[in-house]
Amino acid sequence: MAKHSAPLRAEGAVLRDAREQATIELNWRITGKPKLRVPPKHYSYTEELAHLQFELIKLQEWVRLHGLRVLVLFEGRDAAGKGGVIKRIASPLNPRVCRIVALPKPTERERGEWYFQRYVAQLPARGEIVLFDRSWYNRAGVERVMGFCSHEEHQEFLRSCPLFEEMLIRSGIYLIKYWFSVSDEQQELRFHERMRNPFKRWKLSPMDLEARKYWVEFSKAKDEMFAHTDTKKSPWHVVESDNKKRARLNCIRHLLQQIPYRDMTPIEFSLPKRELSTNYKRPKKSIQRFVPKAY
Repeated sequence: MAKHSAPLRAEGAVLRDAREQATIELNWRITGKPKLRVPPKHYSYTEELAHLQFELIKLQEWVRLHGLRVLVLFEGRDAAGKGGVIKRIASPLNPRVCRIVALPKPTERERGEWYFQRYVAQLPARGEIVLFDRSWYNRAGVERVMGFCSHEEHQEFLRSCPLFEEMLIRSGIYLIKYWFSVSDEQQELRFHERMRNPFKRWKLSPMDLEARKYWVEFSKAKDEMFAHTDTKKSPWHVVESDNKKRARLNCIRHLLQQIPYRDMTPIEFSLPKRELSTNYKRPKKSIQRFVPKAY
């Protein structure tokens, strides 16, 4: 019986996600209010998420029609919940409007470029929302702690990053930065869950395990990063993420408040009649290769 416990727990996580999405889709029609409501004292997570996701759809349409450029950075410790909130933001949106960027480690060529160069290529165009799952702040965190950059490169980043971000903001980009804060105890629990769950194993890299040894060093690096880059024009917004569901709701609600938008409830339209065929004859099904009906 114990041999099947991990796969069963993993399948349960998939089923929970499916039920969550199904509940949200059912609620979209009844949560389309132009203003964010005050959460009730005994709220339902899926109902609140549905309400916020419906507002995200309105925001998306406002961004698309008015040609806004929105850039959201998600930073924090490993297993802090960044991926979960990014998933909930992007899932109801049009992938042609909302795009997720999660860059791999730089190539040999990229290591010889200006540090911000490969990130500039991913900036939003008009009418686009871009969500960075980690960003140029890698240099202030993992690169600094794990020795992937020199002391001089790290110091140059701290000097130039506020100037770079000010340029982005002056160009008209809405730049919003989130830091997901997770406790040592909660991170360890999530690491153990990822090791047991085959559906989440990919989230746990050897670098994540190695970084656990440097918890204090990462804390110091984060404090130094905030001291230089938490500016009035480009502030950091800290999301307490020990409770994943609350963190998702709080982050999405805050994001909606950062960009002025109006009620963009979809307009109803009629479905045109299908063209009637006169002399068109479909080929026989027997000559086509159909997927076997195993279910």
